[in-house]
Amino acid sequence: MDKNNAAKSIPAFYAGQSILLTGATGFLGKVYFEKILRSCPDVREIFILMRPKKGLNINERLEQILNLPLYDKLRQEQPLHFKKLIPISGDTRQENLGLSAADRQMLIERVNIIIHAAASVKFNDTLKYAILTNTRSTRDICILAECVKNLIALVYVSTAYSHLDNPFIEEKLYSPVDDWRKMIKMAESLDEHILNIFTAKCLNNIPNTYIFSKNLTESVIQEYSLSLPCAIVRPSIVMNSWKDPIPGWIDTFNGPIGLMVAGGKGLLRVLFASNYISQNYVPVDTVVNTIILVTWKLGLTTFTPASTCFVVNCTFPDEKNISLREFCNLEFKLSENVPLDGIVWKPNTLFTESYVMGYVLTIALHILPAILIDLVLKFLRYRPMVLELQRKIYVSNRALLHFMINEWKFDNTNSQDLMALISSDDRETFSIELSNLDFEQSIRNGLIGCKKYLLYEDMKKLDKAKTHYKRMKLLDATVKIIITITLLWMMTKWILFSTF
Repeated sequence: MDKNNAAKSIPAFYAGQSILLTGATGFLGKVYFEKILRSCPDVREIFILMRPKKGLNINERLEQILNLPLYDKLRQEQPLHFKKLIPISGDTRQENLGLSAADRQMLIERVNIIIHAAASVKFNDTLKYAILTNTRSTRDICILAECVKNLIALVYVSTAYSHLDNPFIEEKLYSPVDDWRKMIKMAESLDEHILNIFTAKCLNNIPNTYIFSKNLTESVIQEYSLSLPCAIVRPSIVMNSWKDPIPGWIDTFNGPIGLMVAGGKGLLRVLFASNYISQNYVPVDTVVNTIILVTWKLGLTTFTPASTCFVVNCTFPDEKNISLREFCNLEFKLSENVPLDGIVWKPNTLFTESYVMGYVLTIALHILPAILIDLVLKFLRYRPMVLELQRKIYVSNRALLHFMINEWKFDNTNSQDLMALISSDDRETFSIELSNLDFEQSIRNGLIGCKKYLLYEDMKKLDKAKTHYKRMKLLDATVKIIITITLLWMMTKWILFSTF
């Protein structure tokens, strides 16, 4: 690698490099390798760790993934670059990543860069599963990295919420909540039932097993950074793409996306959340560019045992953020022009932080209407499903509750410094600047993305969806008028009865 050219040009840095990517089948991983193949055309190869799933072997899974609209631009511009993807059979849930001896030796010989993005992001995983999948896998990645002959960078994708006891999250390493070695040993040796009993005690004030395992995992990276060139990228809540390779790309219901879809469908009438706090959202293409830039900086830095682990908070600028209520209002306003198909009611959501009021409203606005609709569906010989959907919405809301009533601020000095290092030729392609992001346009793109890529709705039938939206809007207004008149009539009768 010519360091002079590599320092000036990001594509030049990646020329001839071999990358190992975990989490390649996830939302972030799929966008990452698309960007590398398209924007760093001389990369040598990308090894992607995959496991067989749903009766498909790893080659069939990769072929299925590459048929997604996400890769249309790459398919048109550089179709031969798909050959640089090399699937490797493995599983981060297994010890030593489930690698065969031959594959492991090949990676040791050829890999230069490791991007560890694999993780279970479910908040309700058992403690055993979360630790083995998220924490132990990272230890095993580091063990592999120590054997790699020409490693120049190991980048771990964490989360901006891995240290929630700090209201202001700095770009530094924090003390772990527990000893990662002890927790891995416990997860490996103890029965899952016994671990479940101790989960609340282990978590202490941490809201879920995902955050707990990610906190532990950062300490794994911290320890191995004494012998390896390591960096940690901490994205906040990863949302649809801003513009690259296509605006609005989204293919996951995880986190707030599921609630966003439920709100757009008119199913989410009540939300346990604060009207005033803001949630920190960051586009997936910004996260990918951050990983690319961090790898570039790390690869150009001479590693010494005295080197410190480079940490970057990939977050939206605090001063530009909007409240959760404002976000929802924008979504509902845009839903009138880009409605989802077959909405069950006009989209609108009440926020409450009161458990009592939340439960009452949930029964009145979620449970009872769901039972009624399911009865109608059953009568019409359709499968009843609305009550089950409302159960999933409630579970999702409860899982995200801690993040909907609390707020954190983030330091992003290192992100700004990275942006300053980019040459003018690379600035547009690898930009991580978010200050000019138009929230309204981004949410609109997200709604379109949900329609096209998550729900597989036909944009050619948008007029039909708009007509249905208008009907639901009229029905909503009619019901409100009837309820108001009924209440006024009852109050009038009560007043007249009391008078006489």
